[in-house]
Amino acid sequence: MAPSIAEVPSADIVVPVKVDLEKTTSKPKVRRVIDEEGENTTASYPIYLPVWDYGEKYPALEPFAHFDHGKDADKSLRDLLTTGSQIQKLTPTIGSEVTGVQLSKLTPEGKDQLALLVAQRKVVAFRDQDFADLPIQEALEFGGYFGRHHIHPTSGSPEGFPEIHLVHRNNNAWELDEYLAGKNSSVSWHSDVTYEQQPPGTTFLYILDSPEVGGDTVFVNQVEAYNRLSSSVKERLHGLKAIHSGFEQAEFSLKRGSVVRRDPVQNVHPIVRTHPVTGEKALFVNAGCKFCLQHNTSENV
Repeated sequence: MAPSIAEVPSADIVVPVKVDLEKTTSKPKVRRVIDEEGENTTASYPIYLPVWDYGEKYPALEPFAHFDHGKDADKSLRDLLTTGSQIQKLTPTIGSEVTGVQLSKLTPEGKDQLALLVAQRKVVAFRDQDFADLPIQEALEFGGYFGRHHIHPTSGSPEGFPEIHLVHRNNNAWELDEYLAGKNSSVSWHSDVTYEQQPPGTTFLYILDSPEVGGDTVFVNQVEAYNRLSSSVKERLHGLKAIHSGFEQAEFSLKRGSVVRRDPVQNVHPIVRTHPVTGEKALFVNAGCKFCLQHNTSENV
């Protein structure tokens, strides 16, 4: 669930709704992992197990005005890092760990300061949160403070809550074999759904169940990546744009016999973007980028 980093001031927020499907004699297929695992499930929160509704279709996303709450935040972070809390940097340029803060209890001022801290540190980990124990709608309402939720076009989600994007593995051998086919490792650097006109700007990731070891999610600082480039390379990149495509993801989902809840799109984004809160420049490229365009031309670079 994530708001967008692109600012489009001319439009109000438009919440995606399901497209009305023509009535048919047969009900659309619905795949529920809980039905497959049954009493053998090891999920601590079965309500979060993914569901794929083959009759669930959404219209194209409409542009919307997005405001990053970090812009107005008190830089002292006094409403976020209250008495008894602690914050520790995990590396010099990215990642901090915070203890003693319950995010679901934050005031609006604390939420604004959370947006600022995340903008500054890129990734912030909060221990012992209660989101998983709250009703899903309450968790969504918390995320909705920061912008419009994104509904993923192909992923499974808790039934009735398509705004939740689930990453679920249940040790099915065929899933692992399929994922590793053509790969020599499970490493897959990417930024989510950059093919959207307004890609996610903030993502809330919380873990329901995880292995004792392994399965790490690693993050990279694209601001630092840009800063370490030579001046000549930076100069060359400015003005270049990249095509981000969602068609390959949709095709892969269909080949697996899964769902596509919204027609795929592709969009063009600058290779170097400026963060609206910090003013930092960052590289904005993805493994799914097709090629680069010179600004105002269709010439390949």
